[in-house]
Amino acid sequence: MFTLIAAVVFFASFLLAAVTIVGMFALYRDKMIAALLFEPIPQEVPVYRLRISRRRVSAGLRRPASLLAVPALAG
Repeated sequence: MFTLIAAVVFFASFLLAAVTIVGMFALYRDKMIAALLFEPIPQEVPVYRLRISRRRVSAGLRRPASLLAVPALAG
């Protein structure tokens, strides 16, 4: 009797596991196929092109220097 109950419990748990696996495959079939067929987007290395304009720096420094020099010469 114990053997019969153990066999039924074992068979029922095996059947439940198989149904769960098949159910998950059925529910997520489209997502699994999409994941297998997915081709990642190629990532390009970012290139930073910086232009340093010396005109802005020199123009900004000349104006205050000339304004400070005028009162010194006047006095």
